[in-house]
Amino acid sequence: MTRILLVDDHEIARRGIENVLASALPEASFGEAASYAEALSQLQEGRWHLVLLDLNLPGRGGLDLLSEVRRLWPRLLVIVVSAYSEEEFALRCLRLGAQGYVTKTAGSKELVAAVRKVLGGGKYVTQLLAERLAAAAGGDLTQASHELLSNRELQVLRLIAVGRSLKEIADELCLSERTIATYRARLGTKLGLSSNVEIARYAMQHKLVE
Repeated sequence: MTRILLVDDHEIARRGIENVLASALPEASFGEAASYAEALSQLQEGRWHLVLLDLNLPGRGGLDLLSEVRRLWPRLLVIVVSAYSEEEFALRCLRLGAQGYVTKTAGSKELVAAVRKVLGGGKYVTQLLAERLAAAAGGDLTQASHELLSNRELQVLRLIAVGRSLKEIADELCLSERTIATYRARLGTKLGLSSNVEIARYAMQHKLVE
């Protein structure tokens, strides 16, 4: 029995993915989680073969969870299923250890193909992503400025962009407000942005927020 954990904060998304995969993979069973904390609890309580992970989770996000999965369960397979385009997040996810990246605009056939490929021991990348990986390996990929941010800096940028205050971000990530201010200063320096309005505009232009 193949056990698949669906991690997405939207119930309708979890249900839709489960329906697609249940039809194609009758031998599979499913669990679900709506947050970083719920996902960790599920992973600690049972043995899973594959995690389908959304990036946009409340509190500590999908990138944090992906890093934690790689640290605690290095052999656990992960496919990121996200509303964000490949251009913005796929390379970062693969570098963190994901075995595949599928956008939520993909069809059900592509999702099933990705799951089968990864469960079979491979990695799932589209042609576009394969070209970006080749360019990155050859040093020919021109990186957007935000690709130089750490995962935490990127997370803080996205939260600022949707209107969160430093205190709200600190509470959500269980960090001190001073630490969040430090991340805010670092990302501002790296991107050449001085105000929250500029940060929000940058995030919108580069499709870093929904």
